[in-house]
Amino acid sequence: MKFFLCVLGMVMIVEGIPYVAFPEAMKQFLQKALELPDSTMRKLGIILMLCGLFLVYIGKR
Repeated sequence: MKFFLCVLGMVMIVEGIPYVAFPEAMKQFLQKALELPDSTMRKLGIILMLCGLFLVYIGKR
């Protein structure tokens, strides 16, 4: 559980960096993301999940 909390904390740190460094650009990005079709968002989500799974596999090897 400690490891999971550490990983979750690191993800939150990495996810927060663009909002601190480039707040205006993030607002524009989020507005553009709202215009994307659901199918595109699903495909992007699946690709990101597979990349994450691959990184976990490599890290545990």
